[in-house]
Amino acid sequence: MVSPLRVLLTDRAWPDCEVEREILSSIGAELIDAPDPSEAALADLASDADAIATCWAQVTTAVIEAATRCRVVARFGIGLDNIAIDTATSRGIPVTYVPDYCVPEVSDHALALLLAVNRKIAFFHHQTKRGRYELGAGPPLKRLDQLQLGLIGFGRIGRALFAKATALGLRLVAHTPSGHDYGTGCPMVTLETLLHDSDFVSLHLPLNESTRHLINRERMALMPSDAWIINTSRGGLIDHDALQTALASDQIGGAALDVFEPEPPDLSHELFRDERVIVTPHAAFLSEDSLRELRSRTAQQVVDVLSGVRPEHVVNPEVCEHLAPRA
Repeated sequence: MVSPLRVLLTDRAWPDCEVEREILSSIGAELIDAPDPSEAALADLASDADAIATCWAQVTTAVIEAATRCRVVARFGIGLDNIAIDTATSRGIPVTYVPDYCVPEVSDHALALLLAVNRKIAFFHHQTKRGRYELGAGPPLKRLDQLQLGLIGFGRIGRALFAKATALGLRLVAHTPSGHDYGTGCPMVTLETLLHDSDFVSLHLPLNESTRHLINRERMALMPSDAWIINTSRGGLIDHDALQTALASDQIGGAALDVFEPEPPDLSHELFRDERVIVTPHAAFLSEDSLRELRSRTAQQVVDVLSGVRPEHVVNPEVCEHLAPRA
């Protein structure tokens, strides 16, 4: 008797697995919902898994090596820093992701954080709720069309934010290693120039060895003393200890953060008690529409590979030669 296909779900940010189970049922696959995302627990559960689907859990070399039957690792999301891609590639395992599912939501969230910062929404809210109704409290407000937003990274989300922020009258510049403006006309500048001249700096790039703590003590020293950092990308892009030091010395104006290192963060850290820091709980990607799309497309990627079909958005396509093209 042939054993059923087994798909290990390492972790999830939603209440149930019904979307995934319905799609996987089309090939008779059984979903294993991991109760513990630790490396040891995942390695044990992966030993008889034909596929691994992961949200934020670390799919390490040890987990992949334990998964001797695994034929695909599918990421619920855009970033890939939680997956040992080199190990998967060496074992001929495709790694998939969904790089274009939440572009409207994340660009909206980044813009919302910018507007909250510029109009002192969070500051006024907290002051008023505490009984202080004072128009002149805090730093002075500035007209938006007199300010500059610098985008570090200019992928799908960065370009979407460029269009939205331009419509509001902000001046825009961007920095990427390639200097490619994708036909937008956005001025491309050096990282140093962007940091020195921008009133807001928004991060839109992946986390890897070259970008970890890209925003560190030295780079924050380049920024104007009233500039703000906005991060809806990956927490590890910012050295949070250096950020706290910069705030304590009034070196920068503040930060609006949706992502952290680690996640969830230690909310007792001094950084989160600073009124100049706006915090949301890794919510930028979230909407009913984006979550439904993410879950269904990721589950379909698993179904495709287990059915012998090349899935969409493969990180390591060189291992997919044995898979049939999508119809």
